[in-house]
Amino acid sequence: MTPVFLFNVVMLSMIINVGLSLYGIFARPSLVKKIIALTIFSDTVNLLAVLIGFRYAEPNPIPPVLVSIPPRPEDVELFVAKAVDPVPQALVLTAIVIGLAVTLFLIFITTQIYRIYGTTDVRKIAKLRG
Repeated sequence: MTPVFLFNVVMLSMIINVGLSLYGIFARPSLVKKIIALTIFSDTVNLLAVLIGFRYAEPNPIPPVLVSIPPRPEDVELFVAKAVDPVPQALVLTAIVIGLAVTLFLIFITTQIYRIYGTTDVRKIAKLRG
């Protein structure tokens, strides 16, 4: 299988995953299901950011670290040709931490809503609230 075909399969599955998670966020009445769909959505977006930073190189891409200091010109040429971009990786790490904090906050809010109203159904909560 060619790398382009595999990349297209991964991109198609990510688009389907985003669509299903957005459906779960907007169409499901349960707050728990909304939180799960939001988590799946954020994980899919993080995977998209990692794939954007991927670079296909033969035989393998190299990590973005220069080995010799000061770098020789041939090391710099190899680095530019084969190194992956570290910025998407750093952004994904930050997004994972922020996503975890937001998810924990939403779980806390959902448990408090369940404690007060006795349900996590958004429609029933709207009726109970008036």
